[in-house]
Amino acid sequence: MAEQNHTSAAQFILKGLSDQAEMKTALFVLLLLIYTITLVGNAGIIVAIQGHPQLHTSMYFFLGSLSVIDICFSSVVAPRTLVNFLLEKKTISFAGCMGQAFFYIVFVTTECFLLAVMAYDRYVAICNPLLYSSVMTRRLCVGLLVGCYIGGVLNSIIQMTFIIRLPFCSSNVINHFFCDVPPLLALSCASTYINEMILFSLAGVIELSTISAILVSYIFIFFAILRIRSAEGRQKAFSTCMSHLIVVTILYGTTIFMYLRPSSSYSLNTDKVVSVFYTVVIPMLNPLIYSLRNKEMKDAMRKAKSRALAQGAQRSCGCPIPGSAQGQVGHRGLEQLLQWKGLGLELEEL
Repeated sequence: MAEQNHTSAAQFILKGLSDQAEMKTALFVLLLLIYTITLVGNAGIIVAIQGHPQLHTSMYFFLGSLSVIDICFSSVVAPRTLVNFLLEKKTISFAGCMGQAFFYIVFVTTECFLLAVMAYDRYVAICNPLLYSSVMTRRLCVGLLVGCYIGGVLNSIIQMTFIIRLPFCSSNVINHFFCDVPPLLALSCASTYINEMILFSLAGVIELSTISAILVSYIFIFFAILRIRSAEGRQKAFSTCMSHLIVVTILYGTTIFMYLRPSSSYSLNTDKVVSVFYTVVIPMLNPLIYSLRNKEMKDAMRKAKSRALAQGAQRSCGCPIPGSAQGQVGHRGLEQLLQWKGLGLELEEL
């Protein structure tokens, strides 16, 4: 039996999102587009934050960290799924499957903890604005971020320690597009009761603790906003929290549906649709939600885009780099060149 288990577990076959040939091309193009937007959008937020000193606050430090997690989170699933669309036999090695599941759990757990930390950051900023810079120090922010990653790694180690010991002797076909915990448990020919209890318990503790932290933070924030006298001040305070609330609602709604329900109610076909949403779509939506509702972020991303286009134009025409003596002399000529090309760029940042 041990030899049979070892042989059957040497590799798995991922069924993917659809068996219909006419759907595969459309799904491939759609997933590639979403993944590209995810990379560009989140990378744009990171570049905008790093390139603008006025955004070097704890709020934007955590927002940039969320973008890094979204890139990693999406990259654990999307590239392999895209490659499988082009392959006739969608196989993945046992080690590759376990590795994908491990990093998937790490990043989804880390994101849950980080969203709770971001809620606390908003609480300090709105309820104790005079103490904000002294409380949310760089050292504390880095420590909180490291704690989020430690929580994600520990959760993944515990779950994968029990999953990797399961015998997969009945079938090696995973009815999913990536190696997630529920479809792996469905393949085991042994009792998965302990694994299900561990999954339910850990997911419940993580979801309950982080949601509680978020709710408590926003209860204090809500009453603090009510005490703001000016309508403009209330609107600004509410706007800084709304983006975070939207992201929290979307992510927690899908993860609770996936992992905090009885195994008897699992439907792998339904779970595929939900999994696409929170593994691929949500990482794409996060930068859109935060940038569209945040004036400072929109301005920073617009300036970063203008600077990148200006530098590209300089390289293409052989113009000097701004900041050098030649660059100062050539500034006016570069501005005329860009106006002639109709780029309409603002060069105050050069």
